[in-house]
Formats: sequence, structure tokens, C-alpha cells
Amino acid sequence: MKKIYLIIFVIVISLPLKAQNLIMADYKPFHFGFCLGINMMDYGIKNSLIDQNGMVYQADVSLPMPGFTVGVLGDVRLNNYFNFRLVPTLSLGERTLTYMNNRNDELYKTTLKSTVISVPLLIKYSAVRINNYRPYLIAGGGVAFELSHDKTKPVLQKYTDFYVEIGVGCTFYTEYFRFAPELKFSIGLRNVNTPWEQRLEDTGSYLDPSFEPYSRALSRLTTRMFSLVFNFE
Repeated sequence: MKKIYLIIFVIVISLPLKAQNLIMADYKPFHFGFCLGINMMDYGIKNSLIDQNGMVYQADVSLPMPGFTVGVLGDVRLNNYFNFRLVPTLSLGERTLTYMNNRNDELYKTTLKSTVISVPLLIKYSAVRINNYRPYLIAGGGVAFELSHDKTKPVLQKYTDFYVEIGVGCTFYTEYFRFAPELKFSIGLRNVNTPWEQRLEDTGSYLDPSFEPYSRALSRLTTRMFSLVFNFE
């Protein structure tokens, strides 16, 4: 998959930049497109540091694994420099939490898979177009819905989250379409960790009592995601 993205990128930047393509494309009142990309999911963690039978547990995220992102976009032109964007996106990924304690060197690891539908509302600011490329910045926020809920894991993420997002990209104008590699970073605003007490109230699933120390070790858990996406418009 990475080789495919690299080939596409090399082809686009190798296009002639002297003759301008799609001269009137940026003046359309609205247009649509789609995006493909890869992501790296992470957590922002605040450990509770509470004593649990003489042991204090601390969690951290191991090296994140790459995931996949796909979405559609709708773009509304506001003026020569600003656009409004709606980009519903499906992201697949996973994170591995590693726990340590103050009593011994024993490590406990658990992998949490995520299937996230996010709906961001973004403002795009584009610089002046130079030949067939135009750099831009994006900023905004949205709501995310976590569809993967494995109740057999020590940590259970809540269904909904709210986040802010910033990014940078560059639009390349080909003869037939616009191609825009984009780097963006999303930061969750909500504590998405489901408290242990709340999980005990769920009588519809079995909850392993040995998971209690790992659940209580987390005071706050927030989502983070770094994405490299390729927009086709």
C-alpha cells in the first residue's frame, strides 16, 4: 500500500508545472471528492497513581501500528482563499497499552483495536496558486464514533468523542483532477475511558475481575491520531 502511494505522489509531482491545468477549478461554488490514507493512532494518558493492594500501576502506549483511512469530502468555496469542508471518514487502527508497576518488572500488554467514523467540519486556507500547485492549511473539529467495543478487554473506550484537528497539505493540479497529499493531527477532547464501576453495572457481558487494576490505573484517556491522506477532487 505504501508503494502505491509513493508511485502516485512521484507521478503527480513529475507533471509539467509550466502550463496551468484546471484553471477554473478553484472558482466552482462546491465540489466533491474522496480520500485514501494511512494513520497512526495513539492515546494521551493520565495515570491515576492510586495504591491498589500495595501496587501502583502505570500505563503507556507502545509503538503505534499503522492503520487505514478512507473517506469522502464535500467542499464549499467561501472566497478566493477560504473553503468550508465536510469530510466523513472511516479509520481502522489499533493501539497497544503496556502496564508497569512499582513492585516488580512484570509487564502487561493489551491491544485495543479501533473502528472509528469521524465527521469533521474544517476551514481550509489556501495560499496563492503557483503554476500547478497550491499549499494550504486546515483547522476545525468534529465528532467521532467508536464502533469497536470489545468488552473482554481491560480498557473499554466510550462510543463518542469530540476532537480538534489541524493539518497542512498541497494541491497539485493535473489535467483531469486535483490531487492533494495532506498531513493532519487530531486530538480528542473527552475522557474516553469507561470507569470500572460503570462497567460493573453492565450485566450483559462477562468482566474478568483481574482487569480491575488496569482499568483503575487510568485517570484520563484521550484519543490522538496522526494521518497522511491523499485527496482526489
